[in-house]
Amino acid sequence: MAYGQKILKGDAYKRAAIKRRHIRIRKRVGGTSERPRLVVTRSNRHIVAQVIDDLKGHTLASASTLDTSIRGGESDKSSQAKQVGALVAERAKAAGVEAVVFDRGGNQYAGRIAALADAAREAGLKF
Repeated sequence: MAYGQKILKGDAYKRAAIKRRHIRIRKRVGGTSERPRLVVTRSNRHIVAQVIDDLKGHTLASASTLDTSIRGGESDKSSQAKQVGALVAERAKAAGVEAVVFDRGGNQYAGRIAALADAAREAGLKF
């Protein structure tokens, strides 16, 4: 199970574990023109969601907590993730995307990741 990672400590170990899991997920998950990939990138402060067509290498839609419509809010991170999910779904539908493949980016499907996915589903994006 070696993915070319050194044995690390603390936060560096955690980031390396997330990277390993993401590599395993990306072996199976890929986006096409008909069904692009919705990838989620999470940091301690922010969350970013992008709808990517992997065959062309283009980002079709994106949203993050750094957007001006979300950034000014004084809400917790889970509710910000819900706003990002709804916004990326709205932008994806405007770009003509109806269904996506969800890529959690090596993170656990819980908390902010699940909140973003649920909000995108409620906004009409099919997984």
